Amino acid sequence: MMPPEGPQRGAANPAISCRGLTKRYGTGDALVTALRGVDLDVERGEVLMLMGPSGCGKTTLLSILATLLAADEGTCVLLGEPISTGADRRAHLRASTLGFVFQSFNLLPALTAIENVAIPLTLAGMGREALSRAHEALVSVGLNSKIGTLPRQLSGGQQQRVAIARAIVHRPQILLCDEPTSALDHDTGQSVMETLCAAARAQNAAVVIVTHDARITHFADRIAYMEDGRLFEGDGAVARP
Repeated sequence: MMPPEGPQRGAANPAISCRGLTKRYGTGDALVTALRGVDLDVERGEVLMLMGPSGCGKTTLLSILATLLAADEGTCVLLGEPISTGADRRAHLRASTLGFVFQSFNLLPALTAIENVAIPLTLAGMGREALSRAHEALVSVGLNSKIGTLPRQLSGGQQQRVAIARAIVHRPQILLCDEPTSALDHDTGQSVMETLCAAARAQNAAVVIVTHDARITHFADRIAYMEDGRLFEGDGAVARP
């Protein structure tokens, strides 16, 4: 399966727009500057991969985009709204517009696949509709036959598909992924990425993927490299086979 075609660059209102992001940890001799004036735009429907060595600032940047961490300097706007708003508003942004896919799946072991996927909607008070929407999301990632299965009964790839279904069940406009394939073998990783990209394109979501996995770079519309807290853009769209 070929990765879907990407968006047109240069949209007037990108899903993510950051300017001058700077983040420091510690004080005095222990001061570490994790981000150094990072500028970043991500369009709706675009898959951006962030690559670079460990400790270069990728996770810090992803945490700021997720509204879980505040920058010391600079601005970040998600879907037209600055994330410097109050804590309640940031929590609403996370619940309504952001989806998360993690390396370690983070599924609750005592819940079935459909119950895990329904969690965001259940917390939002959607009741029976939560399970109906969760079923639809599992069908969209090819797991219709596994809706009543516990995580321990699923393969790694199937667990990651459940995690993707959970991330997209509330139809987020921004999808943030932290090393989504590093725990998977090559074929499973390719399959998971096909699923992730197809789901994101269907919702015209902006996707940011932090990864060390060079096996999945052909799924990106654009690659940005980080080193010592600075962001370096690639040379445009990545060639696909």
